[in-house]
Amino acid sequence: METWKLKLNGTWNDTKGKIKKQYAQLTEDDLLYEEGDDDQLLGKLQKKLGKTKQEVKDWIESL
Repeated sequence: METWKLKLNGTWNDTKGKIKKQYAQLTEDDLLYEEGDDDQLLGKLQKKLGKTKQEVKDWIESL
């Protein structure tokens, strides 16, 4: 199984705020992130947004 590692521009709180601006339907639980749990976060967002893990990862890293 491939392990996904996010490269964030800034802090997670900043990134989370940008995500919520674009996708208001996402909850705090959807955006719960702990360092090292990148796969879990990407999986949750993938299901909610209907995108591939790679699309979600690329989008988050572009914020």
